[in-house]
Amino acid sequence: MYESVGYGTYDESDAFPNGIEAQLPVEGSVPRGWQPYEFEDSNEGYELAKVNLTSPLLNNEDNLANGKKMYEIYCSVCHGSKGDGNGILMEREKFLGIPSYADRDITEGSIYHVLMYGINLMGSHAGQVNDEERWQISQYVLKLRKDLLK
Repeated sequence: MYESVGYGTYDESDAFPNGIEAQLPVEGSVPRGWQPYEFEDSNEGYELAKVNLTSPLLNNEDNLANGKKMYEIYCSVCHGSKGDGNGILMEREKFLGIPSYADRDITEGSIYHVLMYGINLMGSHAGQVNDEERWQISQYVLKLRKDLLK
């Protein structure tokens, strides 16, 4: 019977022209699932997104329900279940000064932008939630803000 040759993980190989490194993607190729985002990670980009970026999703119960689900997983631990900035990490004083949504002038575009890049102590959530989920969270955050302002 045939027995395959055992190769070591970091052994030299002639499988790739540059040694043990994998080949680079073809120039101009686009990674699977990548979505273009034209607003840069800066204060100017934030302001532009706040004014110009709008959700492509319908504002409906399905999107709002999924936004709530994602918010509870990724956001409420800091921002609180009501969006008042009193999440469990705030209560335990792990992070201080988390703002209430009622105190911020936010739009769906600014929320999306912050989820994309992060802001201040909040890191980016682009690796945790996809494009559609970011918009759904934005819808839910605006609902929480509206409820807080009542």
